[in-house]
Amino acid sequence: MSLLRAFEPFSLECAALLELLEAVGCSCGQTWLRLSYIVPVLRRAAGSLGRRGRWSKFVQILFSLFSGSFGTVGTALRDINSSTYVHFSLLALSSIFFLVDPFAAIGSFLAITAGANAAKRKRMARKGCITCFIVLTSFAVAGKYIFLMFGIKLPAFEFAGGLILMLIGIDMLEAKRSPTQESSGDTADAASKEDAGIVPLGIPMLAGPGAISSVMVLVGRAVGVWQWAAILSAIGVTALVSYWVLSGAERLQRLLGETGIRILVRIMGLLLVALAVQFFVNSLTDLGVIARQIAD
Repeated sequence: MSLLRAFEPFSLECAALLELLEAVGCSCGQTWLRLSYIVPVLRRAAGSLGRRGRWSKFVQILFSLFSGSFGTVGTALRDINSSTYVHFSLLALSSIFFLVDPFAAIGSFLAITAGANAAKRKRMARKGCITCFIVLTSFAVAGKYIFLMFGIKLPAFEFAGGLILMLIGIDMLEAKRSPTQESSGDTADAASKEDAGIVPLGIPMLAGPGAISSVMVLVGRAVGVWQWAAILSAIGVTALVSYWVLSGAERLQRLLGETGIRILVRIMGLLLVALAVQFFVNSLTDLGVIARQIAD
């Protein structure tokens, strides 16, 4: 009997553990139901685990905090999923970053800076990314005034921007730079320059027609201060990541290899084509060609 009493705590722990494993093994498609079931099981497990131990209070507090966090996390995730700010911010960041596409510029950057030391490469990358930031920010600020000056309506510019995005995306699907971003002679001409940080690296290799068009379309849809902040933040993040990519271009090329870079470019090209189609849909919806219910 004494032997059975000695193993009694372990049997309680095993029973609680089996209950927990059974709860975790529920259908993966019903995540929140599974979590709601796990919480009381964790509480029972905490009680049995600490029934004869000195650390029972600590275990109970730990699992109470753990179980209480599920409700908070679930509410936060639902709020994020339904947030217009998050959706617009992700759209701005993805469209601008994919069009600037610093990964595709690694090969051209290394050709331009062939023979340069690390300090000069970083200086040129910094100058190119600052140029990219200034150009895109300038068009973001002046975008609506350009529309007014030339009498261009947003749906027309969305359609034109979608066409440019489509052409660039198709080229990226083939893992090559679009002629709108870099012509065949740009790299050779830049290699002969003492400093090619502004032209052609900053513009048009980074801040090309596609990125400028995307910024202006986003600005045309911005109606509040927070949307302007999202666009400017997306431009800033893109410029910073581009500097990090280009300043470590040689290291990244060794790490990813030509195949890895091509895969990244193709993935971004696929997403860019999807963004181009969305621009077309938005344009046709604003013109009344497509019903808004269908577009949504």
